[in-house]
Amino acid sequence: MSDLRSKINDEVKTSMKAGDAARTSTLRMINAAIKQKDIDTRTDTNKDPIADAAILSLLQSMIKQRRESIALYEQGNRAELAAKEAEEIKVIESFLPAQVSEAEARKIIGDIIASSGAAGIKDMGKVMGAVKEKLSGQYDTAEASKLVKELLSA
Repeated sequence: MSDLRSKINDEVKTSMKAGDAARTSTLRMINAAIKQKDIDTRTDTNKDPIADAAILSLLQSMIKQRRESIALYEQGNRAELAAKEAEEIKVIESFLPAQVSEAEARKIIGDIIASSGAAGIKDMGKVMGAVKEKLSGQYDTAEASKLVKELLSA
């Protein structure tokens, strides 16, 4: 079992013992999403569960979904539902590594571009592969993609 899976499962037990129903519910939702992703990626030749990097990506997707929901709830004057989503984000974020700032991401991406010898947009796939590996769970992939395009176009 991966480190991240173990940590999440340990947190479920801890929150259950503490009687924190909201946290327990969010943690169970995370576990369900991970198990669903395991099933979705399972093939005849690959029975392995998803790796920590894929779990981090999944967690970031869950946060993005909740942020979109918050915006919709706020438009609909449903503050209580927006607050619930915000609490879920806090729980999910607790499993992500420390986030890097845009300036730090820009520097890291610039270094990757320089070291890979990327010359233009045609090299974006190669650069994004390295960026995803380097910044996995630390920076939003969509934002990283925008920075890569910007830096490769310059």
